[in-house]
Amino acid sequence: MAWTISLLVVFFAVTIGVGIYCRKNSTDVNGFVLGGRSVGPWLTAFAYGTSYFSAVIFVGYAGQFGWRFGIASTWIGIGNAVIGSLMAWVILGRRTRLMSQHLKTATMPEFFGKRFDSPALKIAASVIVFIFLIPYTASLYNGLSRLFDMAFPGIDYAWCVIIMAVLTCIYVTAGGYMATAINDFIQGIIMLGGIVAIIWAVLKGQGGFIEAINGLASIEKEGAMPGAFNSFFGPEPLNLLFVVILTSLGTWGLPQMVQKFYAIKSEKDISKGTIISTIFAIVVAGGCYFLGGFGRLFANKIGVDTAGLPIGGYDNIIPVMLETLSPILIAVVIILVFSASMSTLSSLVLASSSTLTLDLVKDHLVKNMSEKKQVLIMRIFIVVFVAISAYIAINKDKLSAIADMMGISWGALAGAFLAPFLYGLYWKKTSKISIWASFIFGTVVMMLNMLFRPAFPLILQSPINCGVIVMLGGLILVPIVSLITPKPKKELIEDAFSCYNEKVIVSKKKSLGE
Repeated sequence: MAWTISLLVVFFAVTIGVGIYCRKNSTDVNGFVLGGRSVGPWLTAFAYGTSYFSAVIFVGYAGQFGWRFGIASTWIGIGNAVIGSLMAWVILGRRTRLMSQHLKTATMPEFFGKRFDSPALKIAASVIVFIFLIPYTASLYNGLSRLFDMAFPGIDYAWCVIIMAVLTCIYVTAGGYMATAINDFIQGIIMLGGIVAIIWAVLKGQGGFIEAINGLASIEKEGAMPGAFNSFFGPEPLNLLFVVILTSLGTWGLPQMVQKFYAIKSEKDISKGTIISTIFAIVVAGGCYFLGGFGRLFANKIGVDTAGLPIGGYDNIIPVMLETLSPILIAVVIILVFSASMSTLSSLVLASSSTLTLDLVKDHLVKNMSEKKQVLIMRIFIVVFVAISAYIAINKDKLSAIADMMGISWGALAGAFLAPFLYGLYWKKTSKISIWASFIFGTVVMMLNMLFRPAFPLILQSPINCGVIVMLGGLILVPIVSLITPKPKKELIEDAFSCYNEKVIVSKKKSLGE
């Protein structure tokens, strides 16, 4: 505990110091929300990665899918790196930066409003963000509870939630996006080093990598082939595929992820950021799921019920795996999970507050808001959002309906926004009505899945599988509806896409010339 407390004090001091240092960069809306669109490749890439991978993945998803799929769960991390990071940067990065600057937009709802000339779309998107990001934000605290109990026995978990909420509030309200980006870089370094050290220690405790793999091979599951848990695709390849798609492709439609591309400084930063972000995802996401894949080796310590499920739930798997680590490594684990949670929390509350202020309050509820007043309101909303999410996390057992919604937040947001945003960047014929269709389809189906899950086909009773179908359905729905509904105004389209046609001069290392 002494090691843990000492490292936490240093970590918290640095975090707050960065927030105070970055106050000078957050005096206007552009600086507070986008860091003045001058954030370099390392900060942007780490901000993207740390927003992507939270304690939900390290404790919850890694434990659950590692238990279900064995070592094949590593494919989820590989998918996150290739689809969720590499392809996202290549396909969305440059176009998002160009069109968002051309349209003078700072949030995803604002993009929809200006790209399709529809204030109603902007308001609808901001409401969707508000409804589904709050429970998603609250879920970030869940991964901390078991690890906190392990490191600080006898201390109420509510204190952990309060400390994390207060610290995040301080540095985000003080320094805005730039403070978040710098802290994300520091927290990302901790995550990279921590996950490597933990994997090494856990495998060493099992006699090394080969012994651990042999141990998995000896575990049998009813209805699965022998050695399923150390096989290439595991015992449930179809369900594994659904998880890969949701957690990888889903990032393309999440406001807090896409917003990172708005702040990129230059062309060369996109290329560097793509490589850095992909490597980060391979190490952190691949490492988390790889570690979780060995969870069944600890079944005798975790305990298994008559249904073959871990006693205490899936969230109990990773903490039990880490109980035997040295005090220093336990401290590193706590710092790692705090880093993962705070980085994602800061990104989510910044996205929520900026969306609500710029897309709902400004010009709709309050006219002629000055820059100073907009920043003030965003800071107030950050405090409100963090307080609400902390309250939900502390009282999660009393708020079961909201707890259920946490599982569908990712699917609803990505299902509603992925197709409209992607087609909005690339396809001139995308119609306003098709965007409405995607918004309604994504949110309604996921809400019905939460409320009437037993009525869905068996394969779609899983929020993950349902979220994948909603996302892929949106990619089909938007072009079909666009082709049978009125085309957008030619002037609107030409203006939006004119940013891609502007001529620039590049060096010969980029082009051979005539």
